[in-house]
Amino acid sequence: MIIPELPNYMAEMGGERFIGWHISLFTVTAGLSRLISGKLADTVGRLPVMIFGAIICLIAGIAYPLVNTIYLFLLLRLFHGLSTGFKPTGTAAYIADIIPAHRRGEAIGILGVFLSLGMAAGPALSTRIVDWFSMETLFYISGAVGALSGLVVVWMKESLPEPKPFKINLLKPNVREAFEPAVLAPAIVMVIAVVPFGIILTIIPDYSGYLGINDRGIFFFIFTLASLVIRIFAGKASDKFGRVTVLLLSTTTIAVSMVLLAYSASFLSFAVAAIVFGVGVGMNSPTIFAWAIDLSFEHTRGRAMATVFIALEIGIFCGSLLAGRMYQNDPEMFFPTFLTGGVICLLAFVYLVTGLWKKVPTSKSESSQTAAAGDV
Repeated sequence: MIIPELPNYMAEMGGERFIGWHISLFTVTAGLSRLISGKLADTVGRLPVMIFGAIICLIAGIAYPLVNTIYLFLLLRLFHGLSTGFKPTGTAAYIADIIPAHRRGEAIGILGVFLSLGMAAGPALSTRIVDWFSMETLFYISGAVGALSGLVVVWMKESLPEPKPFKINLLKPNVREAFEPAVLAPAIVMVIAVVPFGIILTIIPDYSGYLGINDRGIFFFIFTLASLVIRIFAGKASDKFGRVTVLLLSTTTIAVSMVLLAYSASFLSFAVAAIVFGVGVGMNSPTIFAWAIDLSFEHTRGRAMATVFIALEIGIFCGSLLAGRMYQNDPEMFFPTFLTGGVICLLAFVYLVTGLWKKVPTSKSESSQTAAAGDV
């Protein structure tokens, strides 16, 4: 909800040179917090982890209007990243607990549909809320919506068989306890494939203005609607034809969308690029998470989900940092920035099609890994 409006908000605070940092700093904390959120999900339970993430959203939404300098704003973005470090980790582990193995791709696809609904509704409302009310109102509403997700979780039944009481030593970060080597292959694909997403989160609002499109959230709205349509079908397809087969198609589609963005010159071509990007993301995300669940162990599922989410945050961080460094508020740099994102995404295609993922050492046998991913 707030992402499309943040670049302008930062500029009004005198933070033009920090464009990109609002995404990078958020993802840093989100990634680092998963060093403990996965462990907590596997010990104290999935629900407490989800509720904590929702509470962070509420606090951040209340705190944003109180911040009046760019440095305090960036510090708050660091804090806000905790929400993404906890809520999705607990949610993914919860889904993995309750879904039968042969329908994992479909289930993650359904989860992705509701993720897409939120990601479409947020940007669609953001510019209108600011125009009709104020930026402060947008922050308050975003915090309230986050709190509502926590209220939903309160009424859910814990899926962890034997949750343990919380102990303060669980907050001690431990890379070994947070990293699950069994899901390294899907994590590698995730890192590479989401770099374009980090680029888009950072510069699409400015690119919209450059093309004369006043609604800075319209790209997010279009691409999430497109991903909404494709997610369920992609999940079922990965269950039937194999994870790697679908990922080859998704990474190619994302790369093509970045090329289309680079050559966009009108709202129509911009919208087509958004649709193609949405289709690629809609295939990519549920398939990677289903593959990770295939390869994970039941007693370390929270850790496995945290590992993949850390990979996601690293990819978004790299993409946003790359976009900020290349763009630097120079419209001439839109073209090479988008093309660079497309080339990077194709590296994931190369990794998959060459079979390099089969050579990644995991905690499970290579035969079971191949069976889970599907032959190409």
